[in-house]
Amino acid sequence: MTIQWFPGHMAKARREIKEKLKLVDFVMELVDARAPVSSQNPMLQEVLDNKPKLLVLMKKDLADDIETKKWLAYFKENEIPAIAIDVNQKQDIQQVIQMAKQLGNKKLEKLKKRGIQTRVARAMIVGIPNVGKSTLINRLANKKIAKTGDRPGVTKHQIWIKIKKEFDLLDTPGILWPKFEDEEVGYRLAAIGTIKDQLLSLQDITAYTIKYLQKQYPDLLKQRYGIEQDMEDMWDIFVAIGKNKGALESGGHVNFDRVAEIVLRDLRDGRIGKVTLEIVEK
Repeated sequence: MTIQWFPGHMAKARREIKEKLKLVDFVMELVDARAPVSSQNPMLQEVLDNKPKLLVLMKKDLADDIETKKWLAYFKENEIPAIAIDVNQKQDIQQVIQMAKQLGNKKLEKLKKRGIQTRVARAMIVGIPNVGKSTLINRLANKKIAKTGDRPGVTKHQIWIKIKKEFDLLDTPGILWPKFEDEEVGYRLAAIGTIKDQLLSLQDITAYTIKYLQKQYPDLLKQRYGIEQDMEDMWDIFVAIGKNKGALESGGHVNFDRVAEIVLRDLRDGRIGKVTLEIVEK
């Protein structure tokens, strides 16, 4: 499977990010804590080159706590500053500000030694669509500045935001890369809602999600839908979930599209439980 999706505004954003990179001291890249590697844009890594980076694992409240700790340890081992946050927790927001300030100060100290007048640090915030970038910006600035929404690609242009006199932040549109060569990456991002639902079959995404849950989180799957780990036929699984959740049409037939919508909404909203779709060991 190769998914291709590269709107014109994203191609433009990529060029603008590359141009504006020389104006900032470091980059704040947001990823989804449920897929910390899959939600990193490989094309963006090429553009960022060797610019210092703070990796922010968003939506930790929806991710498996144990797996999140493993990911943070993994990034630390690879000398990548990283933090996992819930944007609704004030202490998490403060930790982001402190880590960003520390990263920015390293660059300012170098400038100071060269006799260049000090200023506040400048950062660029980047990430794939629908990772929660606009919400984080509003929390950091403590006021509503960026538009928020549950549709990928809400932000369409770049704006500068002052963060409590600590640093200046350049907002950028969420950028996906032109195509996903790895089928697993495509399905993970589709499951958490990064890719527009129209691009892939919801039933295929749901089937992938269910198989993963059967392997990694069988208890959560059984608790939510009554599905046993040893059930293999996806048709039977969809029928069982449909009957369990009332996704029925006239005549008592199960509506498979409705089942897919229910499962994906439950996953994205955390109703299934705390789930991480990729683990460090793999």
